Amino acid sequence: MRVAACTPGLVDSAARLNRKKPMLDRSSQFGRRGRLTVLTVVMVPAIVLLLNWVLPSSSQASEIGSVGAAQQDSRPILWPISIDYPENESVFPPGITPPTFLWRDAAGTSWSIDITFADKTAPIHLVSLGEHLRMGPIDPECVPNRDEPPKLTPQQAATWVWTPDADTWSMIQAHSVGRAATITIGGYRKDKAALSQGSVDIATSPDPVGAPIFYRDVPLMPTKGTNGVVEPLAPSTIHLIQWRLRDIRRPESHTVLRNMSTCGNCHSFSTDGKTMGIDIDGPANDKGLYAVVPVERHMSIQSKDLVHWNTDGRVGQVRVGFMSQVSPDGKYVVSTFAGPSLKLLDSYYVTNFMDYHFLQVFYPTRGILEWYSRATGQRQPLPGADDPEFVQTDGVWSPDGKYIVFARAGAKDPRVKGQRAALHADDPNETQIQYDLYRIPFNSGKGGSPEPIVGASKNGMSNNFPKVSPDGRWIVFVQCKNGQLMRPDSQLYIVPFEGGVARRMRANTQLMNSWHSFSPNGRWLVFSSKARSAYTQMYLTHIDPDGNDSPPILIDNTTAANRAVNLPEFVNTSADGIEDIRVDVADDPK
Repeated sequence: MRVAACTPGLVDSAARLNRKKPMLDRSSQFGRRGRLTVLTVVMVPAIVLLLNWVLPSSSQASEIGSVGAAQQDSRPILWPISIDYPENESVFPPGITPPTFLWRDAAGTSWSIDITFADKTAPIHLVSLGEHLRMGPIDPECVPNRDEPPKLTPQQAATWVWTPDADTWSMIQAHSVGRAATITIGGYRKDKAALSQGSVDIATSPDPVGAPIFYRDVPLMPTKGTNGVVEPLAPSTIHLIQWRLRDIRRPESHTVLRNMSTCGNCHSFSTDGKTMGIDIDGPANDKGLYAVVPVERHMSIQSKDLVHWNTDGRVGQVRVGFMSQVSPDGKYVVSTFAGPSLKLLDSYYVTNFMDYHFLQVFYPTRGILEWYSRATGQRQPLPGADDPEFVQTDGVWSPDGKYIVFARAGAKDPRVKGQRAALHADDPNETQIQYDLYRIPFNSGKGGSPEPIVGASKNGMSNNFPKVSPDGRWIVFVQCKNGQLMRPDSQLYIVPFEGGVARRMRANTQLMNSWHSFSPNGRWLVFSSKARSAYTQMYLTHIDPDGNDSPPILIDNTTAANRAVNLPEFVNTSADGIEDIRVDVADDPK
């Protein structure tokens, strides 16, 4: 993706630790236990409101008897513990590092952790003396205001944590494949009297993730120049951007590219993981360069690997290729260009903010799809997706390379005379645009008639950033009120490839969900979210053959606590398939 200045975070923010949403029936894994009893609020003494900040949802409620029942069998009344993570009915990939359980309980001073298994394996009993959630390590080079370092919210500061050791987690995973393991947390006071309780069911999928995730790791440091113009990242700090590779079975990510003297943006890979495409800014901030290179353990991007989008001049003065995507076979690239006689500010709505939570709004209002052939070195418009009356963008390939799915809306000027400036993301003063998703045959570059995708078009919302599942059955896309991608209200939806009823995905957080990518086997989706922090993190969700997904699973330790993750993409290679990437062309004057 290309922006007027290098876009570091495409950032979004959310504070979500206690979500309430309906549950899908995943009875094959969780059985009847997944449908927990809803706590009857009117029967709980008022002191519960003092002991817990937020009453638990039905998925978090403990098996707490009423006052009458307690009097009959003499059992103590147990206050509810809110288990915030993992959510009930979460599905973990095999081999992932142990998760950190999060809960809130103002009653207990120590806790028991009891783990029971549906396969009748002997239960596990552990004790936790209690440890509060802490802010992770920060990168001192990425603190824009040293007087205001990142900090936890009050709710997070009141959260207790427990992380199973490697042996315990291995046992949980081994005995929860396809059938739930129940983790019950019990709160006690100093005299060992039971005070509180909460439980959650989790399972392990038999489906491996099967590939590492390639992503960009960026600081969120918007800056205002002497002319008052806000940039997402000052030129002097561009070298702080890193590219990393993460195997979810390992405790940390591996940095493959750092200290780059210029900015790189959107990247994509061929299905076999042997070809990568990436936007690279060249000399004098030339944003018309695109690199297509073989994926190797030690990679080098050189002048011979560059595509110069602006060589033929047929697309006018705009040199930016937007949302470029390498074809499944690695032979072609599809991208958005502005069309004849248009400059950058004639085709994109761009606004930058000093608030690092959502520091940029960026989306095209004009543009056509063009395709590039690596064999011929030429690019040309794709008939059926090249109408100047529309903006056509976000083109992605079907896994067989026969179709391209893209977003389309009526073309308009990015700004009109006298339009008030937006002061924040989702400001009503933003230029309003709602995209619909369309499908068009590639037809060896001859294109065809675009067809709207039912369920992802003409619904009064902006439908954008589609990704097609590897089996060709599903499209996962972003839906929001306006624009695309990094929106505060963006939610992930899934719809059949041929069109149909679109379903809001269960993995969504309440604010900002986007930048998603399917694993090579199609069973996992990685996406970016701000569920816990103003700094974007990566999450996984499992998708079964019927398109049902599971609650979000955090990928821990992806970066420092004050750096953001974006553009996560599975690459079909081994965990060590990319060791390092060297860029030798950024400042090449030729």
